[in-house]
Amino acid sequence: MFVYFSLWAFFCFSFSFFYNLSTEVRAHEHNKEDVYELSESREVNVYSYRQPQLIEPIINAFTEKTGIKVRTIFASKGLIERVAAEGRNSPADLLLTVDISRLMKGMQMGVSQKVRSPVLEANIPKQFRNGDGYWFALSLRARVIYASRMRVPQNTITYSELSNPEWKGRVCTRSGQHSYSLGLISSVIAHEGVDKTRQWLRAVRGNLARKPSGNDRNQIKSIFSGECDIALGNTYYMGLMEIAKKDTGQRKWAKSVKILFPDANGRGTHVNVSGMFMVKDAPHPKSALKLMEFLSSEEAQRIYSGVNFEYPVNQNINPSPRVRNWGELKADKLPLDHISKHHRTASELVDEVGFDEGPY
Repeated sequence: MFVYFSLWAFFCFSFSFFYNLSTEVRAHEHNKEDVYELSESREVNVYSYRQPQLIEPIINAFTEKTGIKVRTIFASKGLIERVAAEGRNSPADLLLTVDISRLMKGMQMGVSQKVRSPVLEANIPKQFRNGDGYWFALSLRARVIYASRMRVPQNTITYSELSNPEWKGRVCTRSGQHSYSLGLISSVIAHEGVDKTRQWLRAVRGNLARKPSGNDRNQIKSIFSGECDIALGNTYYMGLMEIAKKDTGQRKWAKSVKILFPDANGRGTHVNVSGMFMVKDAPHPKSALKLMEFLSSEEAQRIYSGVNFEYPVNQNINPSPRVRNWGELKADKLPLDHISKHHRTASELVDEVGFDEGPY
C-alpha cells in the first residue's frame, strides 16, 4: 500500500513540476517581445547623406512624439562604405540617402537588411520600395525638361523628342555618367530596350549645344544666357533657385524657364528618389523601425515636402504649394527595382556613343 502511495505521490509531483515548467516557458515566449523592448535602449543612430536642415525638423518631431533619441552623422559620401567597414560593430541603425543607385549599392554590398512592415507597405507605393524590404523611398524627384519661356512655345514633350532634328544645338545636360543621367537612361532601356536606347542617345548627343558639364543649376543658367533652349534637370533645383539670395542671380535664371513633364500623357515622367534602409546589424532595430514608419507617415511627409521641394512618396499628402505650381507629376509606374538593373548597361552606352565628348 505504501508503495502504491509513493508512486502516486511521485506522479503528482512530476506532473505538477513539468506543468509549471511548461507554463513558465509559454509565459516566457509570450513575453519575449516585452523583454526585448526593455532590453533595447530607446535611441536610433542614423547615418545620413541628406543635409541636416532637410531632416532635422522631422527628427525633432519624431523625438517629441516618441521620446526616442536620434543621433545623426552627416556626410556627402562614403557612409555606405563606412558601414561595410564597421561590420557587426557599426553603431548605425538606419541610413538615409539620395538616389536609387545608393540604395541598391547598400543592398548589393550586404549592409542592409529585410524589413517587413504593414505600415511602410501601406504608406509607400510598391514601385518605390524594394520587393524584399531592403530599401524604401521617402521622396520623389522628377527628371524633367527645363525649357526657355521665350524660345520654347510648347508645353508638352517626351524624352524621345530630345532626339528630334528640331532640337539640334539646343540641348544642355550634365554628364551622362552622373547618377541622375544614368537613372533616366536606365529607364529608357527598361521601356525601349538597349538598341533603341543606343540610337536615342546618339541622336541626343548630336543635338547637344555643348559638352555635358555642370550641375542642374548650371543647365538653367545656360538657358538664361541663350546657350541652349532646353535642358534635363531635377525639379527640386527650381525650388532652391526660386528662394536663393537675390545677389546670386539664380532667381533670374529660374524665372527664365518653365518645367515640362516628359511623357505626361504616356508612360509617365522618370523619377528618382531619396530613401532609407535599416542597417544589417542595427543595434536598435525596434526603435529604427519606429523611425522608418514615422518618416513615411503623413505628418513627416508633410514636413519633408515643405523643406526640400520634392514630391511626397506617401500619396495621401499633396506637394507643397510651390511644387504644385510647376504642374502635375504623373510618375512612371515601372518599379525602380527593375529600372536600376540597367544601370551598368546605361553607363556602358554613355561611353560607347561618346556622349560626354559633346556634339558631333
